[in-house]
Amino acid sequence: MPLTREDVRAAVERAGDEHWRALVAHHEDAYPASRPTPGEVSRREAERLNELGYGDGARYELLESRVSRAGEDQVTIEHRLRDRGTGEVVKVPPYTDYQ
Repeated sequence: MPLTREDVRAAVERAGDEHWRALVAHHEDAYPASRPTPGEVSRREAERLNELGYGDGARYELLESRVSRAGEDQVTIEHRLRDRGTGEVVKVPPYTDYQ
């Protein structure tokens, strides 16, 4: 089953409160400009991970998703997954966007 918005949101929350707060602040600090909401970012990240082949739940388990601010108007997201076959932790290269 492919990854969903809820899967990514839960992974951000597992990484710790500071990661979820960074995602919320990225959206709220832009006011009155409009940046993507945390839910929109989670949905887009789920789509991106699925396109990269990491949405195969039989093969990968999404452990956590770390979020950090990248300058004033972007966030960087790095996902950690476990390969269920080998037990190896896989780090998806950091992705910066969502202006």
